[in-house]
Amino acid sequence: DAHTVEALSEMGSIGRLSKGAEALAGSGIESVMWTSTSASFVLGLDGIRQQIDALEKILCVPASTTAMAFARAITAIDAKKVAIAATYPEDVAQRFRQFLNHFDIDVVHLSSRGIVTAAEVGNLGKEEVIDFAVANTREDADALLIPDTALHSAAWLTDLEQATGKPVLTANQVSFWEALRLCGKLTPQAGLGRLFEEVP
Repeated sequence: DAHTVEALSEMGSIGRLSKGAEALAGSGIESVMWTSTSASFVLGLDGIRQQIDALEKILCVPASTTAMAFARAITAIDAKKVAIAATYPEDVAQRFRQFLNHFDIDVVHLSSRGIVTAAEVGNLGKEEVIDFAVANTREDADALLIPDTALHSAAWLTDLEQATGKPVLTANQVSFWEALRLCGKLTPQAGLGRLFEEVP
């Protein structure tokens, strides 16, 4: 579960994703997500397109990745400038910035917490996560991004938005938003942040 470019590239490899997708064949799913932010964006936009293409060909349903979900969610809430509170090491966090640049999203602040393993990220508690978010909120940012599916945050979205005074987009939140959007079942929900409250 290492947050290194090499390990993440292997984790998001087409061979590995294809094997997982094949296990879902015939299960009646209506969309499929590759829910690792970093193991998609480290491969760049072309790599993400290959991941999505492989999943769609195997399962014949719309597919996406958490990284793509971030890009679409930022657009959905009409955010032009964002701040990023990343748990990743610096080199991995910088690749997330590079990915967002493809969509003309202006990253006004990027923080790296430097945590190497997903297991360690999963041990961060509510107050630590809120403190980390507040420390990396910026006045000129339209939203705060917290891009790690290993981070517990879904239950704290209301608290995070109240503490930062901004819309907050987290990895698991945008993943489920994208999955529902892809199969046409996205409806407004309370307690899951502004992203889910402002569904068109």
